[in-house]
Amino acid sequence: MVGGIRQGETPPASSGSLLYTFHQASDAVAQLSLQEKVDIATGIGWMNGPCVGNTPAVPTIDYPSLCLQDSPMGVRYASEVSAFPAGVNTAATFNRTLIRARGVALGEEFRGKGIHVYLGPDMNIMRTAAGGRNWEGFGADPYLSGEASYETIIGVQSVGVQGSAKHFINNDQEHFRESSSSNVDDRAQHEIYLAPFLKSAQANVASFMCSYSAVNGSWSCENDKMLNDIVKGEWGYPGYIQSDWGATHSTLAVNFGLDMTMPGDITFGSNTTYFGQALIDAVNSGDVPEDRVSDMALRILAAWYLLGQDEGYPETNIWAWDLNDPRNLHVDVQADHGSLIREIADASTILLKNENGTLPLSAPGSIAIIGNGAGNNSQGINGCVDRSCDDGVLAVGWGSGTAEFPYLITPLDAITARAQEDGTTITSSLSDSDTARAAQIAAAADVAIVFISSDSGEGYLTVEGNAGDRNDLLAWHDGDALVQAVADANENTIVAVNTVGAIITEAWIEHPNVKAVVWSGLPGQEAGNSVADILYGAYNPSGRLPYTIAKSADDYPAQVLYESSAQVPDIDYSEGLLVDYRHFDANGIEPRYEFGFGLSYTTFEYDNLAIEGSAASDQSPPTGPGSSLDPWLHEPVVTVTFTVENTGEVAGHEIPQLYVTFPESAGSAPLNLKGFESVFVAPGETADVSLSLTRYDLSIWDVVSQSWVVPSGDATISIGASSRDIRLTGTVTN
Repeated sequence: MVGGIRQGETPPASSGSLLYTFHQASDAVAQLSLQEKVDIATGIGWMNGPCVGNTPAVPTIDYPSLCLQDSPMGVRYASEVSAFPAGVNTAATFNRTLIRARGVALGEEFRGKGIHVYLGPDMNIMRTAAGGRNWEGFGADPYLSGEASYETIIGVQSVGVQGSAKHFINNDQEHFRESSSSNVDDRAQHEIYLAPFLKSAQANVASFMCSYSAVNGSWSCENDKMLNDIVKGEWGYPGYIQSDWGATHSTLAVNFGLDMTMPGDITFGSNTTYFGQALIDAVNSGDVPEDRVSDMALRILAAWYLLGQDEGYPETNIWAWDLNDPRNLHVDVQADHGSLIREIADASTILLKNENGTLPLSAPGSIAIIGNGAGNNSQGINGCVDRSCDDGVLAVGWGSGTAEFPYLITPLDAITARAQEDGTTITSSLSDSDTARAAQIAAAADVAIVFISSDSGEGYLTVEGNAGDRNDLLAWHDGDALVQAVADANENTIVAVNTVGAIITEAWIEHPNVKAVVWSGLPGQEAGNSVADILYGAYNPSGRLPYTIAKSADDYPAQVLYESSAQVPDIDYSEGLLVDYRHFDANGIEPRYEFGFGLSYTTFEYDNLAIEGSAASDQSPPTGPGSSLDPWLHEPVVTVTFTVENTGEVAGHEIPQLYVTFPESAGSAPLNLKGFESVFVAPGETADVSLSLTRYDLSIWDVVSQSWVVPSGDATISIGASSRDIRLTGTVTN
């Protein structure tokens, strides 16, 4: 089988504009030899071209050498580029407008460098809290991840750059990522892990990137079930599927759905490939139909035409392997993106605690700033390979998902600059270990701000003993002890946290002197300015947690598999549907801070809930090729309206969230996020909010019929300020 959309076929209407470029691509493929078609699908090898991934040019159709480049948060291995807030921060905004704007800005920078394919976004679900690359993605919920993926792709591709939805699929930890099998049941796969990829297909993403690990015993990049039956069959996806770097396992992977191998060589620098001449030989021997190779070229070219890259696209002007190489033209693509980065960083900062109106600060006489995370990296802002150190302010994790900082504003510098306006005295101690000095300056200050962090990244780099995945969920550098020392000395202690994900805060969160907690995440190059904006009230915090912060690491439903002697370690997704807050809700576990939580400097009241419509239908749910993208499934059928009033004294954004509770017969989690909005409301004003639900939103995956089915009965609609702060409830009868 070579996919639900086979070579020469026209994709279904639900595939959107790719439908029209298929005809153009088909005409081009008809002009190509077998060698040329194979070239289009075969990378030229690691470090053999200007980008991390490159394909040969095909002069017959004026097709250039395709440039594929990391990363999801900025152009990697390049100068004069921006370092955007990480994916997890972007999700924390719960703001589609900002998420799309970030996508547009990223697309502009990639296009300006002549890069054809943006290797992102990452949409792997935060299954384990310690997973090394969690921060590259959009958190622990499939709906939020799907919406963020959709908006990012629409933004990136709006300026003519191809997106690549990754990592398909279940690439959720770094340990054993190239040897393990993620074993996932069909329903959980569809409802949790596939959901953001389906949303990416709706956005007409140019390509998918298949991952390193196996899924249910078959390598992701030659998994007939996942690539052919689901992506190209059930979804009718007409774009192309490329391998992660070195994730191709055989020439015959093309028969199971793989369309492009990256970077081309079997192992980096081997000058051997599973495609190239090996693929030509497989066609000549009858092991691979030539029509299948035509189909591969068709899909790749359709994406190229879809984004208009055949006309007026900039020449590639980077050389990833040496910034000083003359082939690097150092084109400045930053524009005014710094202001957008600051806005997203502000909007993604989460206020977790604020007792007695400690924040925003109001011209304190003196402030003590404490912790290595408030200052500069001692090795320079880009001094560690792929950002593989936790030294100075933590603004990004490590690995291939990084970019070079053009500058990095530290909290110490930004707070000092702002404090000067009030005549506030600043003292500082940038040591994480010198708790005596920390306590000394804290005791002498009106306010103490202590910075702690937790880092992670990709497994090819080990940082402070952490091989990609975090070893635990504690603050690094004994941050708990630092906070305790400061809090013991100062009754107005503020904790500022830069982190890749959840940390356990129990050692100090209830300390009577810890008055406020500001959760900055990974805010990118404007890190210092954004935390200062929140501390001083220049921006009213509106970030919300895209994951749960537990009281104990053992409270999470799944843990990283750190040790195994098996040749193919099994990673069993035995929690099924109960990922993150779904698990806490289903098992009555009290978190420290729940999914969707975040405070504001003002207060909001919800009222006037009205629900109209139903997902009930006499029509049977669609099945077969293209069924999961059938427009009937995704058209709005229920409208939920309500009002949000700002009852405080400060203007700000509220993030109302819609959760669905399915009938008990569905066997679903108690609450399932299916809607949200970012609503700006002035003091004393009331905003009308309207959210829509589709049949897909109100469906579960039926493994028997292999279709999306709306459970009959009453579904509860809950509107809340978080997953555990429900303000309004109603029902819809389906």
